[in-house]
Amino acid sequence: MTSRQSVLNVRHRELGSKLDGDTWNGMQIPWHYGRDSQDEVVSVRTAAGLYDISALNIVRVSGKDAADVIDRLVPIDVRRLRPGTARLAALVNENGAISDDLMVIRDGENAFRLSHGSGATQQQLAALCAGRDVSWEQDFDVHMLSLQGPRAASILAPHIGIDLASLPYFEHRETTLCGLKVTVSRGGYSGEEGFELACASADAVALWDALLEVGKPLGLIPCSWDSLDVARIEAGLLFFPFDMPEGDTTPWEVNLGWAVDADKAGDYIGKAALLAARGKERVVQAGVAVRDEVAVEGGARILVDGKEAGVVTSATFSRYLMQSLALVHLKPEYKALGTRVEIRDSRGTHAGVVVRTPFYDPQRLRGRVGAG
Repeated sequence: MTSRQSVLNVRHRELGSKLDGDTWNGMQIPWHYGRDSQDEVVSVRTAAGLYDISALNIVRVSGKDAADVIDRLVPIDVRRLRPGTARLAALVNENGAISDDLMVIRDGENAFRLSHGSGATQQQLAALCAGRDVSWEQDFDVHMLSLQGPRAASILAPHIGIDLASLPYFEHRETTLCGLKVTVSRGGYSGEEGFELACASADAVALWDALLEVGKPLGLIPCSWDSLDVARIEAGLLFFPFDMPEGDTTPWEVNLGWAVDADKAGDYIGKAALLAARGKERVVQAGVAVRDEVAVEGGARILVDGKEAGVVTSATFSRYLMQSLALVHLKPEYKALGTRVEIRDSRGTHAGVVVRTPFYDPQRLRGRVGAG
């Protein structure tokens, strides 16, 4: 169901998108343009690609109790966050199961933004805010662009009002870009060097156009969400809730222990259950290289020597890597690298082998396809 619109839809339609696929967070998504999305992945890997990621939910939280409320929301220690920095947190429910994919962004002593997906962040936040000196609201005006690729910094540098070399990952600055006010942060969802740019809706089309103009000589092209899905799977990055299909998956089971501060002294939603689940993993997150020329189906069964061994959570075919790839959940006894598996979906049985993720490592593979 559509409840939000990106002002960039006019550009997406010009590029060939019909905006007719599944919505995300109530917003229509440019899943594909009028070209092969695999070509867009190659551009992201060798030059740069520009994405409209405005469908992210951005929630502003402020007030005297803001830090304490958010600290009780997430399993990371919010007190350690400096203004201008951010951290990913594995938001969990009372049972210690992942309930959303969440970035906690600290703008000031009592000012935060929460960037989240399609899970329970706002419901859990609302319950904690009751009776506290804190206010929160979703920012429906903000638009988000993501510039990803090895040439991203070179494209931005001549036109942005800060020294990008001084901006570490997961930090952000307010500045101007091509004469427009933006908040720039270093990061992304592609496995490449990249930057995310937040702007007002009134500036989004102008910013999109300006970036494509200044980036064209360096190979920048607009990219669809189909290509983003390929890139994030190549990089072994998870998508809530598709990569947590069990419904009660814990962070420990999907390699998200780094998004939990196990030594955090303060209380938070699900703390006791989450810590008790550590070391009791029922599945492990893994990668499988599939012997096929197309992607297998999400939800496909995985077997080892005829025994049930796991499930495919996300899959794609990567033309850049010339490989069919699957992110999977495996029973722990089958996680060893080199384990041979069978994947069964509606098309039949496919052979595969457990391999290291991420599948794509820019330092190792950057030279395979060309530009740097």
